[in-house]
Amino acid sequence: MAKSIWCRRNLEDLNMDCLVKVFQKVGMEELLLDVPFVCKSWYEATLNPKCWQNLIFPENFFAFTDRVRKEYQKEVQITSFIKSMVNRSSRCATTLMLPHCSTKEALEYAAKNCPALKDFGLNGHISHKNARLIPKMIRNWKNLEVLGLRAHYIKEILQQIGVHCNNFYQLILPQSYISDDVAYTIGICQSKIKHLFLKGATIERRNLVMILQRCKNVVKLDVRECFLFDESDGEILELASHIPSFICKGSTCIHDCEEREDLIGLFICDTNSFTWDPAVPYDWNFVS
Repeated sequence: MAKSIWCRRNLEDLNMDCLVKVFQKVGMEELLLDVPFVCKSWYEATLNPKCWQNLIFPENFFAFTDRVRKEYQKEVQITSFIKSMVNRSSRCATTLMLPHCSTKEALEYAAKNCPALKDFGLNGHISHKNARLIPKMIRNWKNLEVLGLRAHYIKEILQQIGVHCNNFYQLILPQSYISDDVAYTIGICQSKIKHLFLKGATIERRNLVMILQRCKNVVKLDVRECFLFDESDGEILELASHIPSFICKGSTCIHDCEEREDLIGLFICDTNSFTWDPAVPYDWNFVS
């Protein structure tokens, strides 16, 4: 009993600034449902907007909101909940990864109330209609540095980044179809993109060659496990020789025309959705 009281007093007596720095590294679920119930000082620390600078909604969003519902004994309305999390940051959020079920209202609210954003990503399935909002959202994020999503509307998105985001350097488009237009647009933005993450993408050999020829400022390029070019392609390896960190392990060329068309068709037919494979989490630190 004495030990328990001693531990509790030590927790409550921790410097508030120290607590805030620690809680900045805690996930959203723990910060909302665990930390505040430890003691009064910890609860008060979670009210500091700095604790909510990294608004990364849990991958299993519905399991998370179900726990919130049980803890607070009230129904969770998706738009209102996302807004409430954004409000906790008091416009100081620097990282935002939104859940797959984000509504149009929630997306627009996040865009307007996260002016300091540096990293933005989408996790899961988002409607094609809502995906159209993203280029407009980019205009609000002058400090954006990192973007992670599927390649739909990437041409429009990168156009907005070119105009509004002077600090941008990292583009993450895993498991996407890198069309001629997307590759061309990446090439146009070559002066900004330093890190390019295309793991698992379907990309024609000619489009990867175009990117390698144009993007002379890239220092990290990940094209592992891609389709439609081979990892041992001599020309590609030569073109990539200037890149300090280039990885293409597991990438393979598909020679059968019908199989190639079927693979590309899967992406083209998927334009009614923004999808994200939960098995491929965002890597904000990219590859070492």
